Amino acid sequence: MSDSFLRIAGIACATALMAGCAASQVPDPKSAANDYARAVQSQDADALYGMLTENAQRSRSKEDLKKLLAEDREELAEQARAVQNKDARVEATARLRYQDGEETALELREGHFWVSAAGTMPGGAKSPEQALDQLRRVLARRSYIGLMRVLSPQTRAAVEADLRSLVIGLDHPETLPVETTGDSAQIAVPGGHHVRLRREAGIWRVEDFD
Repeated sequence: MSDSFLRIAGIACATALMAGCAASQVPDPKSAANDYARAVQSQDADALYGMLTENAQRSRSKEDLKKLLAEDREELAEQARAVQNKDARVEATARLRYQDGEETALELREGHFWVSAAGTMPGGAKSPEQALDQLRRVLARRSYIGLMRVLSPQTRAAVEADLRSLVIGLDHPETLPVETTGDSAQIAVPGGHHVRLRREAGIWRVEDFD
């Protein structure tokens, strides 16, 4: 449970700072972690509730927190002691959501927020679900650059090599043999590629290529 509370507290502090609601000095996330630990140890549901974001407060009431503290008292107390350990490391993050649904993730390091992932600049996914979400976003934007960023280095290299070969093969399109049948055409491109075209309303368009 402590990981969830710490993450919520860190996001709350970071978001407040990004919105200009905090002092100019970046707050130490360790302070929020210690506040959380003290609230757990003293069974202070009001303090814990005050650390939650508005969304978290809507999904969990103070009574829910009181019940949680009572039922998992020993486990939470142990986790609180671990949080206060001098070797414990606390990471603060912020997530900004735009009106179009895109998100930017930030991490607090050395007193500064750094972009760790943005819709137009996918970062290193920390889970398969995040990788799939990044893939969905770049495909939804039809972003070739974004797609290249989310592919593994090996797959990216293979795709780029394949496309580079196609570009080279199409270097002199007027010299390529074109097989036309009615409104369809097929072209064999050097490098083992094939391009299929279709004419619609007098306009030739690429139907497929490999």
